[in-house]
Amino acid sequence: MKHIISPLDLSVKELEEVLDLAEQIIEDPKKYSECCHGKKLATLFYEPSTRTRLSFEAAMLNLGGNILGFSSADSSSAAKGESVADTIRVVSSYADICAMRHPKEGAPLVASMYSSIPVINAGDGGHNHPTQTLTDLLTIKKLKGRLDNLTIGFCGDLKFGRTVHSLINAMVRYDNVKFVFISPEELRIPAYLREELLDRDNIPYQEVKNLEKVMPSLDLLYMTRVQKERFFNEEDYIRLKDSFILDAQKMTYAKDDMLVLHPLPRVNEIATEVDNDPRAVYFKQAEFGVYARMALIMKLLNVSV
Repeated sequence: MKHIISPLDLSVKELEEVLDLAEQIIEDPKKYSECCHGKKLATLFYEPSTRTRLSFEAAMLNLGGNILGFSSADSSSAAKGESVADTIRVVSSYADICAMRHPKEGAPLVASMYSSIPVINAGDGGHNHPTQTLTDLLTIKKLKGRLDNLTIGFCGDLKFGRTVHSLINAMVRYDNVKFVFISPEELRIPAYLREELLDRDNIPYQEVKNLEKVMPSLDLLYMTRVQKERFFNEEDYIRLKDSFILDAQKMTYAKDDMLVLHPLPRVNEIATEVDNDPRAVYFKQAEFGVYARMALIMKLLNVSV
């Protein structure tokens, strides 16, 4: 039994297997429509979610399985004080696999220690979001044709953005990948990522405060929202929330084949006028999320056609 708590829980070889399977599912989804017949996925979401929860549920339903779970802590026994460890012990007897989102970093890891079914981290605080990373990698591989030889710009909230942290961890394993971090000083990537990953392994990166200047060098631009729920006071949020807004004028600086990704939800960091630009692929990215999660569920349950 395998749990997916971090993107690094899958080796590069395992990652390639999941991505290859996802691409096969995209080509012929009907072929996989009964793979998980009789299997149940529990979605334990202690924090609000639209895409992640619904894409997990759509993935299991597309595979012929069933779903159960809750969409907020208030609608679970957590509201009565039940621990994550006790919850997963119970859920393990109801379902075959579990996806958990929790506001506290490390909660899915704790769950995995007490679970008798595979646990997938669907986002824990500002820490990790491995299935969003799978979605991002599938999008890049499908639309760019490669995962190496890329210059990737990350823009916005790089301090609290778990999708950013997860994708950086995954992409450093590929050859000739360069990073450009675009953020205000207060929202820079955490020191541990710079020191324990990028600096240690001599991964090329630069930190800047101006998006327009670096746009021409980027193969991918990964936009993120400034997350109000991660701030301790509203004044800081209001001061920083409009730091970087991507609009049609800024897109004129980009390469013709640069792709704009975003884990969504969007607030105002990408102007709606950008949606019509063929380089804006964030809604296609959300669609690919279902296929990435279908492939992962199949791998963890060890099912095939």
